[in-house]
Amino acid sequence: MSQLSCEEISAAVAARAEQARAWLMQMISYPSTQGNETECQAYIKSVFEDIGFPAEYREIPDELVDDPEYSHSEDEQPYAGRYNLVARRAGSGGGHSLIVQAHADVVPAADWLDAYQPKFDGEYVIGRGAMDDKGQIAMILMALAALGDLGVKLSGDLEVQIVIEEEVGGNGALALIRQGCQADGVVVLEASNLDVFPANRGAIWFRAKTTGTPTHMGNRHEAENAIEKMMEAIKWMLVYEKELIAASAGYPLFERYEAPVQLCLGTICTEGWPSMVAGECVMEGGVGFLPNKKMADVKQELYEAVMRSDDQWLREHFELTFPRLHNDAYEIAPDHPLVTTVHQAACDCGIDSEVYGWNVSCDARLYARLANLPTVVYGASDISQAHSDGEKVLWQEVVEGAEGLTNAVINWCGQA
Repeated sequence: MSQLSCEEISAAVAARAEQARAWLMQMISYPSTQGNETECQAYIKSVFEDIGFPAEYREIPDELVDDPEYSHSEDEQPYAGRYNLVARRAGSGGGHSLIVQAHADVVPAADWLDAYQPKFDGEYVIGRGAMDDKGQIAMILMALAALGDLGVKLSGDLEVQIVIEEEVGGNGALALIRQGCQADGVVVLEASNLDVFPANRGAIWFRAKTTGTPTHMGNRHEAENAIEKMMEAIKWMLVYEKELIAASAGYPLFERYEAPVQLCLGTICTEGWPSMVAGECVMEGGVGFLPNKKMADVKQELYEAVMRSDDQWLREHFELTFPRLHNDAYEIAPDHPLVTTVHQAACDCGIDSEVYGWNVSCDARLYARLANLPTVVYGASDISQAHSDGEKVLWQEVVEGAEGLTNAVINWCGQA
């Protein structure tokens, strides 16, 4: 078969666009928060079958919680009846193999009452998951349908993974990696404005605890107040943030960001009584970091920053742990063949696409770090829409993204 033109690809994708929008709106109607992914995954599986690309469920063992890379969350649930989806088509041989991945889980809608009642206003599809990440799943399905309609036979193997628990740290992807998935390249679909990201910022959540001597406020000046000790710890943490920003300034692929890394003070709490000196204070937050830092270094440096304090009590009564999200940073060379192939495929389809690093973290780092697979991020819309009330995706951008993805799959895997 001769090499397809971008015009032929565009026409095939366009022919599936209205149907794909209906798929997206149906996906949005399933509130697939953590523990509630089953119905949505079943629907996506049925769409795979309808387009001639059957998928299978992949079980996630409960023993995954013992994996050192597992991301714990407040709402952990057994994995019985909760699955990843994998669709795989063997190539004829001689081409590069590819994994294309997206996630079906979403964050809760909170006070957005009609979040799971999708709407289309003529330009945007609106609803929880429209952009993060069900719009990207619709892009994949549209691309696969177009490949089938065009009669494309690939030389390299193509595997599509629709995972769960990305939003709590990537446990679905972790399960597939531990089960041995392999490929010559991975494209993780997240909102990138159709730019290509060969590097991601890392993110780690921390829990800091200070202890004091609880007593009546009348004896305040004779006691050690855990809140005041946390204030001192925060002072040194923010000093560390400035150092982290300075060490990351101008780092390749992240030059466009004024402050690509940060330290966030997220929550702080204590127990007791207003007229009582606090005996314990717990704060949780996060640190974002670039590939110039290893996660272990960030953990150690944050602790050592607090230990610079001349407050002896604080140094002896301060605990720092990292029990939850721990996403490492990653990078591959911007001239890696996977990067240039995906980027050129998008450009050839008329997409105004750039290559640079993403100051966000996602499942991509698991494939790059744990499986040692070349990995890029690519997808429709702006990540600023993620997790917001009124989350939406520009439908035309999803369609254009599907054109670029179809072209990239053909160019990377090769045409038989």
